[in-house]
Amino acid sequence: MSASDVQPPQSYRKEEVQEILHLAIARKTEVEELSRTQLWEIAAELDIDSNALQLAEQDWLLQKQRQQKQDEFARYRQEKLKQKTIRYLIINSFIMLLNFLAVGTLSWSLYFLIFLGLPLALDTFKTFQNEGEDYEKEFQQWYVKKEMKASISNLWNRIKTTWLS
Repeated sequence: MSASDVQPPQSYRKEEVQEILHLAIARKTEVEELSRTQLWEIAAELDIDSNALQLAEQDWLLQKQRQQKQDEFARYRQEKLKQKTIRYLIINSFIMLLNFLAVGTLSWSLYFLIFLGLPLALDTFKTFQNEGEDYEKEFQQWYVKKEMKASISNLWNRIKTTWLS
């Protein structure tokens, strides 16, 4: 079956138009990046209103900024999980060694292994859960706390520079 055998439909859904235009623009340009001026020229050729393009560009920038913050939050959560895992391994290694030295076999220490492993398993699940109401709430709390720390740090730096000047 060749491309000439395929009959195009009379209409397209919004998502299909976006996909087709994306492929066409990718084929038209040889380079990986387009300048902002080129973006505006392409939009003008497509008869896209400059206000609509500007709003779309702002939405895209906000989405990109939010994604960067979410990526940073994911790294923060993974670092916390790593610390909890190391603590779990150290504690359980000590308990298992104590059990082995006392009894000569691993018996009661396995209960600690399971008992202390349950919260770690739940934390692991929570760390890699990146959607939902709980995730959004935790993300917002982390972000507000981060912004507060940055504001306090900036204020303190200004006070120090004013005081020392």
